[in-house]
Amino acid sequence: MTLAPQPDFDALDRVDLLDLDDTLDGEDRLLRDTVRRFATEQLRPHIAEWFEAGTLPARDLALEFGKLGVLGMHLSGYDCPGAKASQYALACTEIEAVDSGLRSLVSVQGSLAMYAIHAYGSEQQKQEWLPRMARGEAIGCFGLTESDAGSDPASMRTYARRDGDDWILHGSKMWITNGSISDVAVVWARTEDGIRGFLVEKGTPGFTSSDVHHKISLRASITSELSLDEVRLPASAQLPEARGLRAPLGCLTEARFGIIAGVVGAARDSLTSALDYANSRVQFSRPISSFQLTQRKLAELAVTVNTMQLVARRLAELKDAHRIQPHQVSFGKFSNVRAALEVCREARSILGGSGITTEYSPLRHAVNLETVYTYEGTHEVHTLVLGERLTGFSSYR
Repeated sequence: MTLAPQPDFDALDRVDLLDLDDTLDGEDRLLRDTVRRFATEQLRPHIAEWFEAGTLPARDLALEFGKLGVLGMHLSGYDCPGAKASQYALACTEIEAVDSGLRSLVSVQGSLAMYAIHAYGSEQQKQEWLPRMARGEAIGCFGLTESDAGSDPASMRTYARRDGDDWILHGSKMWITNGSISDVAVVWARTEDGIRGFLVEKGTPGFTSSDVHHKISLRASITSELSLDEVRLPASAQLPEARGLRAPLGCLTEARFGIIAGVVGAARDSLTSALDYANSRVQFSRPISSFQLTQRKLAELAVTVNTMQLVARRLAELKDAHRIQPHQVSFGKFSNVRAALEVCREARSILGGSGITTEYSPLRHAVNLETVYTYEGTHEVHTLVLGERLTGFSSYR
């Protein structure tokens, strides 16, 4: 196994052109440094191997993330830490600095599956699932997307019908992170009374999953299809407070916040990787970092990364103040994911031929971000959300 290069912490200091680290208080800095140390020591040495193999020891990692306290860390009660949104953002940044697939494991668990139960579940459901999920002893997934219903979830075909006091679910879900390893799936389905959410436990008759293979992007992540063939559930499996499409969309808004901060890590890591390489790579008897064109690239990338951090920090402030609006989350995903993808691609160019190997991170980050650009609201959908906010006209309904 080839160990990936470790980050140069001096490089991390040098790319902080606005001295944003100085704005962190002692508690925030301790949390950031703790997650960064875990990511550096426990995740980074193995990520190239996991990516190449197209696998992830997700159950073992979930337990480690649980010990670290990052699963559902922004939720309160039920053994969840109740951290600030800004602290959750710091954790997402440090985890995605290693790989987007790892941040996806954390955010799907905490901001989709756990959040759905926390926001819309019964007290019994919360007591049963949230403490175990916070510890990583139980894994959850979020079943909304279907093969023919991605950007338009209202057109989902999965349905649930009453049969006495029970519910019968039938349909399928696609592109589900953590699907095949989950102990519980939050599944959204059409009913006579609109869209409702249900908790489907692993092993329920008629409920099966299969993994998606041959992925080019997010290879260090488990992606699955969920199949529900006349699955019978008791009435207690329904999320009682989830009514209509607003419920799953609310979960997506929650999860997008983690993406906005997470991709800062991917971009920052690509920049520091390119900077370290440029300082050590000698051509024409000089480090390539001494050439004007390389310095221009590095300067532009550093300004972009710092701007991304400012966007993430502002949205964290709004979220901590309970003032954040969906269009502001769309602003963050639109702006930061696009910028991160551009940073990673340009950073790869500084690495030259070496940049196409898994020994270096920028191209791996870039191919991962091609998925992040699409999931939890495509770039085009977020464009239209902003357009509607600006003009007052909805162009997609």
